[in-house]
Amino acid sequence: MAHLGSGRRRVLAVPVGLALTASLAFLPSVAASAAPLGTTADAATASKADTTGPKLSYVANLTAYGTAKQAQKAIERAGGTVVTAYEQIGVVVAHSQNPDFAKQLRAQRSLFVSVGATRTAPLQTVQTTDEGATQRLSEADAAKAAAAAQEGQEPLESNQWDLRTIKADQAHKINDGSPDVTVGIIDTGVDDTHPDLAANFSKEQSANCVGGVADTSEGAWRPYADGSDHGTHVAGTIAAPRNGVGISGVAPGVKIAAIKVSEPGTSLFFTEAVVCGFMFAAEKGIEVTNNSYYVDPWLYNCKSDDDQKALVEAIGRATKYAERKGTLHVASAGNSNHDLAADSILDDSSPNDTTPGPRTIDPKVCLDLPTQLPGVVTVSATGDQGLRSYYSSYGLGVVDVAAPGGDKWQVPATPDANGRVLSTVLGGGYGYKQGTSMAAPHVAGVAALLKSAHPSARPAQIQAMLKGQATKADCPSQIYDAAGALIDATTCESKWGQTGYYGHGVVDALKAVK
Repeated sequence: MAHLGSGRRRVLAVPVGLALTASLAFLPSVAASAAPLGTTADAATASKADTTGPKLSYVANLTAYGTAKQAQKAIERAGGTVVTAYEQIGVVVAHSQNPDFAKQLRAQRSLFVSVGATRTAPLQTVQTTDEGATQRLSEADAAKAAAAAQEGQEPLESNQWDLRTIKADQAHKINDGSPDVTVGIIDTGVDDTHPDLAANFSKEQSANCVGGVADTSEGAWRPYADGSDHGTHVAGTIAAPRNGVGISGVAPGVKIAAIKVSEPGTSLFFTEAVVCGFMFAAEKGIEVTNNSYYVDPWLYNCKSDDDQKALVEAIGRATKYAERKGTLHVASAGNSNHDLAADSILDDSSPNDTTPGPRTIDPKVCLDLPTQLPGVVTVSATGDQGLRSYYSSYGLGVVDVAAPGGDKWQVPATPDANGRVLSTVLGGGYGYKQGTSMAAPHVAGVAALLKSAHPSARPAQIQAMLKGQATKADCPSQIYDAAGALIDATTCESKWGQTGYYGHGVVDALKAVK
């Protein structure tokens, strides 16, 4: 998988035009083939457009004074077809085989702020931030854990060192969270038939957004038959109920919804699907979204590049719109062990849908999406010993909070002695994963507990409480490297009451419910 759990930081300024979208008369947010051209001249122009290139998907971001009618005509004249448009934020998704499609639209500066291809490979029939393969729990290990369970614990809870790290086990004695709060899992899909997820699953707030248009038909939100268990694992960490089955989630009383945005076969997450995911969450009244991925195909999207700039703009508009509607976004910081506050970073994995090549980027200009967008809570990962996980990206002033993501070198005193995070997987089973993908859902769960306790709180207020209630953590003297050796933690910086490894500290579920 290309990227689940990658890092994010906020440096994007939302354009003034975003506040003026009331002047835009947009197309409906439904799938659409090209509408009839308005004039014979339009038809003639469209027929002359070059269609010899690969079929790509594009996002076109309108100015405050552009209209849907103008946008559709311009797109069709350039040899494209409109897939959908989001009138609330001025973003249009289109397909075209014209190699100069984006260039031709960008020339119309009074209509488009930015236009960019969402991928470098042709469309075909996404990735995540877990580190390594799932270790499935065997029946023998499950029996051993159940034998070690104490009164009041779920059968496998003795292996959930992560819950105890953030005091979620103590929080459950006070409040499990409200069923009026929903966490939307923007991911590879969730198996809502899992016996440890079904009770808390909200079908009415779930969809498949692959391609850019929300499909709410029965089961569309589930993982593909050949798909990933990533979203299902995330779901269990957030809200597996306390029902005498398997594990417990951080917020076992809240609802979870699945918003699938990953492509079949590749599990890549493209912009048009992610924009759809944020917009769907906003319109369905979802209070928190969990984002344990980065948006493909670029690990970092550089605003100096015409295509990548458009992706930053489109996703930034979508996250900000959802935030204004009351949705808090939580995202993983990434598994590249990158310092997101550094002057430069070597990115040798982009674009991941074709042939990647090395490039040196400035993380202040080239953003990991969605984690580096304004208002998004950026989460680094820790292990059982409280040390930053060896793979986790970090950055002073970038990471907001930390949470358990697992670290195979930090071995807990549990029946399995497994330093990864145990949660639900496909087929009704359980398994261990590690990554910042596993850290983010712990924070999303705590945010859901806060929202349950403070139902009128806005996203910015919930974020402030997450930071203010976090358990402060100083820079450690040593951490584990990828080979399991203890090394000096020379890359950790402290300032403003924060550290680059842990931000404001490790989230605290008990404080959230008190």
